[in-house]
Amino acid sequence: MWNDFKTFAFKGNVLDLAVAVVLGTAFTAVVTAIVTGLIMPVVGEILPGGDWRAWTVWKFQLGGVLAALLNFLIVAFVLFILVSKVIKALDRRPPAVIAATISDEAKLLKEIRDLLAAGAATREPPR
Repeated sequence: MWNDFKTFAFKGNVLDLAVAVVLGTAFTAVVTAIVTGLIMPVVGEILPGGDWRAWTVWKFQLGGVLAALLNFLIVAFVLFILVSKVIKALDRRPPAVIAATISDEAKLLKEIRDLLAAGAATREPPR
């Protein structure tokens, strides 16, 4: 059981996923700081009342929802750009040359075909 776990945990895909989660968390923290410290204060100046955190409509606190929505949109947009660039970069790679392997059966069938063609060429047509 331990060997199965080691095989699973140290596969390349699992390690790549772990790195992606850590980087995604760090990136989300940066985006949250930018939205909270730079974007939302400007929005707060535009909105009546000044403080975006206190912006409410009826009993709904929309300031926090607006900040979370902006966080999501920024992270989604950056990830979209990143993934599309990676896909384009991978598509530009030259295609790998795949060596054609011929099975034994295919080789035998080719030999039979060649022998039949050679035999037909040496025979005289019937009169």
